[in-house]
Amino acid sequence: MATAAEKTRPATPAPARRLAEHPFIYEVNTWVWLEELRARLGEKIDLAGVPKKEWDAIAALGFDAVWLMGVWERSPAGIAIALRNDALLESFRRALPDFTAADVVGSPYCIRNYAVAPELGGEMGLAAARKELDERGLKLILDFVPNHVAPDHTWTAEHPEYFVGGTEDDFERDPASFVQVGSRVLANGRDPFFPAWPDVVQLNAFSPELRAAVIDTLNSIARRCDGVRCDMAMLVMNDVFERTWGERSGSRPADDYWPTVIGSVKSGHPDFVFLAEAYWDLEYALQQQGFDYCYDKRLYDRLVHEDADSVHGHLSGDIEYQRKLVRFIENHDEPRAAATFAPGQARAAAATTFGQTGARLVHEGQLDGRRVQLPVFLARRPDEEPDADLRAFYERLLGGLRDEVFRAGEWQLAERSGWDGNDSWQNLVAWGWRGEVPRALMVVNLGETYAEAHVSLPWDDLRGRAWRLADAATDVIYERNGDDLRDGLYVALEPWAWNLFDLTPLHRPED
Repeated sequence: MATAAEKTRPATPAPARRLAEHPFIYEVNTWVWLEELRARLGEKIDLAGVPKKEWDAIAALGFDAVWLMGVWERSPAGIAIALRNDALLESFRRALPDFTAADVVGSPYCIRNYAVAPELGGEMGLAAARKELDERGLKLILDFVPNHVAPDHTWTAEHPEYFVGGTEDDFERDPASFVQVGSRVLANGRDPFFPAWPDVVQLNAFSPELRAAVIDTLNSIARRCDGVRCDMAMLVMNDVFERTWGERSGSRPADDYWPTVIGSVKSGHPDFVFLAEAYWDLEYALQQQGFDYCYDKRLYDRLVHEDADSVHGHLSGDIEYQRKLVRFIENHDEPRAAATFAPGQARAAAATTFGQTGARLVHEGQLDGRRVQLPVFLARRPDEEPDADLRAFYERLLGGLRDEVFRAGEWQLAERSGWDGNDSWQNLVAWGWRGEVPRALMVVNLGETYAEAHVSLPWDDLRGRAWRLADAATDVIYERNGDDLRDGLYVALEPWAWNLFDLTPLHRPED
């Protein structure tokens, strides 16, 4: 058994490992996941003790990376603040009616220290988990929070120059936006469109000293994993930060935050992946500043609120931009997909999302149809009956997407059209994937009525031969002429249905 000293010893640096170009990423609420494993096994395990069959089950679904959300040390000060917050307490009761104070382990985004929480196994536990993932060809993603830290983080006492400060007058006038930390007043962290967060203090993205400390922190993280998901990444961009804090932040630097930080970290860790939680249509700007992937909240919103034409229009954007987006219909910040979409619609939305270019994000519990969105402060969630039919759908979909072409191939939007008297084609979206030759065609009906269309892929080398189309959704196999695939293949789908055709070239027609 590892000693206490061994559990906190920094992990031995591992060689850099490259993530798939179009990865499937599995988000795990680490604390909750371990609590449920402990309850099931009847023993107090940590990340080092996760049974191999649990890692095997994740790998068997075809994921390329696991995001262990919430491994860093959480703040006791943040827990105390949360337990005094009536709105938070009410959200805890809604999600977990029998919750107690012991269930509140703090927000994973109120970080006291970028060291692995001892309750999860410390640094040795994380290193053991990374080894298990690596043996299965899986990469490891962790969190980084650029905008704020906990009020009891060591920086608040030792490095006031890292923070946006305030005055005694500020604290007396607006105690919801400022906090007393020792003898100093510091600003609470905030998003400019909402009230300040009471449990965190605001880092000053314009401070050169802070930027240097962030680079050191990220270099340390990069020795322990393969990439970071950066919380609310747009908040520290120069333009956003200046609008939010004005004169309080001091002089605006000539260089933006992310190019400075990402460029420095990647100089020593060139394959380290930066993934941005991003909103406000700033995804492209963050890509230009160095991010490998940015959240595609716009696609999510279109799937929830708009129609197939809107989704098709979104997917017609620049391909290089599309390749750097993170597609999802659920994560810990969004309501559960099973509670957001009607059952058939949820399947169509998932097929549309996971078939795209870019990164694809799946939230643990999503495959089983969990409906309760758990506040990230809690270590326990309510029992919910798994949806066996939904699980079977996801296993079929993810199985159909196991081919390497969906990770390293070329994605292209397909065109769809109708004919006189048929407007139902507008409910369909379609696209293809290719390697050296065309490899896959995916078509989804995003409408609640039967739909027919002609679907055409943009590849001339489809012509002149017959093709075998094996549908992963139905196990039905067709043979079709390549000219039809190029000029307009007839497709008909029931409401919310999907096709995922594996394309195999057969003999040339003249043969």
